[in-house]
Amino acid sequence: MTITLITCTYNAEPVLQRTLNCVLKQSYADIEHIIIDGKSKDDTLKMAEQYKATSNIQRTGHKVTIISEPDKGLYDAMNKGIRLATGDYLCFLNAGDELHENDTLQHMVHSLQPLKELPDVLYGETAIVDSKGHFLRMRRLSTPQELTWKSFKEGMRVCHQAFFAKRELAMHTPYDLQYRFSADFDWCIRIMKQSKSLHNTRLTVIDYLNEGMTTQNHKASLKERFCIMGKHYGWVTTILQHLHFIIRLLYKR
Repeated sequence: MTITLITCTYNAEPVLQRTLNCVLKQSYADIEHIIIDGKSKDDTLKMAEQYKATSNIQRTGHKVTIISEPDKGLYDAMNKGIRLATGDYLCFLNAGDELHENDTLQHMVHSLQPLKELPDVLYGETAIVDSKGHFLRMRRLSTPQELTWKSFKEGMRVCHQAFFAKRELAMHTPYDLQYRFSADFDWCIRIMKQSKSLHNTRLTVIDYLNEGMTTQNHKASLKERFCIMGKHYGWVTTILQHLHFIIRLLYKR
């Protein structure tokens, strides 16, 4: 079984190497790594090319594809990655993020052995790390034991990077480019709506870099998520859920 990792970059030189290193160190061999670069002006592309050369020498069964051209933003780049993917499952590994352990993908595949057929989605937990890769905390929203598309009424219960979708499903479900900061939230819900089975690996899958794009654009992201929730869950449910969020926040204070 081949797993496709898609990394989208733009001037990612300060954080990219840690991501490339973590993929090189994976004990699982059948990896396709697609790097979609938005025509970076720093040494991002040079680093990616050096990584590809190293991978060709050190790894068997590890395929690296690099595309560097202007795009319409992060989610446009992700759509390009989906179209190029050939693996059984695909996942988006941002520049700066890492797979939690060198055996993470091996353990994920091993967790499928008792199953009679491959599930449509694999998912797991996420650890938050700082710019040096040091553990800060586990993600605030914990992963539900049994994930469904309705789980995201309470927020994004599974981190985008810890969400592995079957390629065939993703190919027919591109990111909606009307959303600039939260298209991943919408995409995961749409994938889950079409899924017959979702598998909890019960693993910590991703070390997520604390300062992602959504974190940096927090208010705009929240507005988009509100609209996305209204679209999928209905406006009454969405408004009531947000009132619950506010009351819970005030109670904690």
